[in-house]
Amino acid sequence: MHRYFYKMMGVCAYCFILNNAFAQAPYPNRPITLVAPYAAGGDSDLAARAFANHASSILGQSIIVVNRPGASGVIGSDFVRRAAPDGYTLLLSRPGSQSILPAISPSMTKYKWDDFITVGILEINPYGCVVREDSPYKNYDEFAQALKTRGPSMNYGTAGTATTNDMGPRLLFTLLNLGEKIPQQVPFKGTNEAVTALMAGQIDFSCGSIGTMLSLIKAGKLRALLVTTPTRNKDLPDVPTANQLGLERMEQIIGWSGIDAPLGTPKAVLDKLTEAIASLDKNANWRAATELMGSVPYIKVNRDAEQFAKQQYETYFNLGKRLDLVDKIN
Repeated sequence: MHRYFYKMMGVCAYCFILNNAFAQAPYPNRPITLVAPYAAGGDSDLAARAFANHASSILGQSIIVVNRPGASGVIGSDFVRRAAPDGYTLLLSRPGSQSILPAISPSMTKYKWDDFITVGILEINPYGCVVREDSPYKNYDEFAQALKTRGPSMNYGTAGTATTNDMGPRLLFTLLNLGEKIPQQVPFKGTNEAVTALMAGQIDFSCGSIGTMLSLIKAGKLRALLVTTPTRNKDLPDVPTANQLGLERMEQIIGWSGIDAPLGTPKAVLDKLTEAIASLDKNANWRAATELMGSVPYIKVNRDAEQFAKQQYETYFNLGKRLDLVDKIN
C-alpha cells in the first residue's frame, strides 16, 4: 500500500513538473488561430491567409485562419475580444469592425476600438467604385448623373452596414446632394459575395477595396469608375482619382488590414508577434503576395500601429457626425 502511495505521488510530481514546463514553454508552442471576421474570399480572408502563410515560418508554428463572418465583422471581432489573452487567438482587424462600427454605432458593437491591442498594421487597400462591363455607365460622370436622376431605383452591394463598402457610397451620395433619394443598400457577409452579386446582375454597383476586384477589372468584366488613392492606381492608369473628379473628401475612405490581440496579452507574446509582423516588411514573398492582391504593404508596429488605429477611429467618428450617422446604423 505504501509502495503504491509513493508511486502515485511520484507520478503526480512528474505531471506537475511536465505541466509547469509546458506552461513556461516559449511562445508559440502550438498552432495559432487567426480569426477573419468576414466571409471567405474577401479582403480580410485574403490578408489573413497571406499573413498566415508567411508569418508561420517566422513564428515556428502554423497559423490557422478561421472565418467568423456576421454583423459587419462584430461576431468574429467579439469572439477574439473574449478569447484567452495568450496569443493563440488573434484577429485580422479591418476598418469596418475596428474603426467604423465603434465610431458610429457603439450600441451595435460589444466593444470599443481600444478594447483590443493593435499589434500591427499589414497593408492598405486602394478603394474604388465599380459597375459591370455591360453597365450603361461608361464613366464616373454618367454614373453620377444616374445617381442624381434615378438614385432610389438603383441598388449597391456591401460587406455589411458600417463597412468601407457602405461608408464610401454614403459619403458620395452626400457629396452629390442626393438627400433622401439614394440607392438601396444590399448587405452581404463579405466583399466577395457583393462582387458575385454584381457579376450576376443582382445589384447595380459596388464600392470597396480594388484588390478583390482587380482581376475582374483587368479581364474587362468589371469597370472601375474612380479610385480614392491620391494618385492613379498603377494597375488602372485610365481610372481617375476622386481628387481629379472634385471629390477630395472621398480620399478618407480606404481599406486596411491589421493584427489585433485581446487585452491582457503578455508583453513577451506581443514582442514575438511584433517581431514577426515587422519582419514581413523585408519578406519579398509576402510583399509580392500582398501586391498581387492589389494591396499596398504598409507595415506599422508598436505605437505607430496604435496611433494609426486611433486615427482611423477618429476619422470615421468625425465623418459619422458630419453625415449624421452616429448611432443611427443598426
